[in-house]
Amino acid sequence: MSGEKNLAALLKSMKPKHNLGEFVFCKTAHLEQINLSQIIMTFKEEESTTIIAKKEVADQLNLDYSYIASWITLTVHSSLEAVGLTAAFSNALAKNGISCNVVAAFYHDHIFVDTKDTEKAMEILNKFSE
Repeated sequence: MSGEKNLAALLKSMKPKHNLGEFVFCKTAHLEQINLSQIIMTFKEEESTTIIAKKEVADQLNLDYSYIASWITLTVHSSLEAVGLTAAFSNALAKNGISCNVVAAFYHDHIFVDTKDTEKAMEILNKFSE
């Protein structure tokens, strides 16, 4: 199944879920030295490889970070071809002064917000299903 494409259906049924813990974005030039089973995500950029990991994992690996985030998963299975979902929720968060970093994976969209904004972000995202 390729996931939902209809924006109205996506917004109504996105059901955000707060994944417990603190998460950080780090960079490394030596990915081969890291146990990938401890990592949430990697993305290779020109400058280095970005890693998203639990804060305690980054601390154990002595990786630098400057932003501590909460991880919210939109549990609806969204299609990678869906149009407007990211714009809708990121715009709603922005209107409330909340920055978000988004990862679109095969099944779901994942939103990382500053830990101080978690409760408000969940409230805003849940309003879409009303």
